Amino acid sequence: MTEKSNPQLRDQPEPGWQVLDRDLNRISRVELAAGYAAKPLVALGLGLVFVALAASWAALVTGGGSAGLVIVIASAFAAYLALNIGANDVANNMGPAVGANALTMTGALIIAAICETAGALIAGGEVVTTIATGIVAPESLADSRTFVIAMMAALLSSAVWLNLATWLGAPVSTTHAIVGGVAGAGIAAAGFGAVDWGSMSRIAASWVISPVLGGGLAAATLWAIHKLIIDRDDKLAAARIWVPVLIAVMAWAFATYLALKGLKHLFHVSIGHAALIGLGCAAASWLAAKPYIRHQSRGLENRNKSLKLLFQVPLVLSAALMSFAHGANDVSNAIGPLAAIVSLLHDTGNGQAGHVPLWVMVIGALGISVGLMLFGPRLIRMVGDQITRLNAMRAYCVALSAAVTVIAASWFGMPVSSTHIAIGGIFGVGFFRETVEARRMKQLTGSVGIPTMASEERRRRKLVRRSHFMTIIAAWVITVPATALASALLFLALRALQG
Repeated sequence: MTEKSNPQLRDQPEPGWQVLDRDLNRISRVELAAGYAAKPLVALGLGLVFVALAASWAALVTGGGSAGLVIVIASAFAAYLALNIGANDVANNMGPAVGANALTMTGALIIAAICETAGALIAGGEVVTTIATGIVAPESLADSRTFVIAMMAALLSSAVWLNLATWLGAPVSTTHAIVGGVAGAGIAAAGFGAVDWGSMSRIAASWVISPVLGGGLAAATLWAIHKLIIDRDDKLAAARIWVPVLIAVMAWAFATYLALKGLKHLFHVSIGHAALIGLGCAAASWLAAKPYIRHQSRGLENRNKSLKLLFQVPLVLSAALMSFAHGANDVSNAIGPLAAIVSLLHDTGNGQAGHVPLWVMVIGALGISVGLMLFGPRLIRMVGDQITRLNAMRAYCVALSAAVTVIAASWFGMPVSSTHIAIGGIFGVGFFRETVEARRMKQLTGSVGIPTMASEERRRRKLVRRSHFMTIIAAWVITVPATALASALLFLALRALQG
């Protein structure tokens, strides 16, 4: 007899353990919801702790006085900017590897944090001249106080813009952000004549050139992989021949890239010397890759899924190398203005205008890594999975195109953005796949007599998400104007506060 059939049973009170169990289930659901809602707050709190620690460290190093207070505030701004660089920019290096399932999110975060920090501390430095004086000459400003305010405005405006771009899910160029910030503050301080418009015009040209070069080269590499390996009858036999060659090309590209971007901070490296270093690494990589690919291909089926396994290790290595090079090159965006301020107010006696104190480098290096760990996963997923679908071969094409395009740009002396190149490469492989799919469907409908596909269905089958495409392009276009305007307003506000 059940409770429904017997009213007397229905009226009896429930056992105490049932009531307690139901109440505990409600509490568990509330705790789960609260924990989910609190996750962003935990990351935000840890980020604020890092900024506070950076400011405290600066206070210990510089001591008291008005100059020390200015450096402490500038250090907090630089730490905030470094956090946002780690959250936004590193996604371009790790996103393709995560999207291709060559790395887990945890593995990507650990590798990127180690390589970014190592690149910044080992090969980062000697960058103050480019950031602090290459866009706006200090002598064009009224005095040192004006220069310090301009650098602080550039730091804060760039950080706020990168924070907003990360929240919107738009990978933007941190180099362009800091350049826009320095230019805007310089214009507010001394007029349009204070800005080196030749440098600004070259940077503006790179907005278009960088993604087009990266996308075109990535698409061409994917086309070559299709012709040499994927479209062959015996895919594994073709892979044993050509995958070691592709690994050697990748080794040449990354060795040359790292020599140009990293070793140049330690000693002079010409493009010819860098290419020779790359050739040596390419030969060694080819010799090592041949037996490795032969071993890896044993027992695999003759299909595309097997080919993806052969590209996973090279893809992981390329992601790590890109992170090292990024740490060496882009740490300047976080600590360049801070180092200029420290050099002017605290280290004026050393006679080294471009000298970067170690404690300043540590703030930039750790800030990028901490920002990546706390806020990077969201943008890594977007870059790796939400623009277009990537596998190991397509992600390899993106990584290779990024390195080769930067080398070509260095050869011609053209400033480019690694962010724009990497995202352009992702767009390139996506649009290439769209073109191949459209041609295949056209041939199929013409030969078999299948009805022409409706326009709505064609739009649904697009392999590159247009919403992300438009958001990213819009963010690229307005990065420099937005940070310049924000920096100019911040400069005027800071100068008014100081009387």
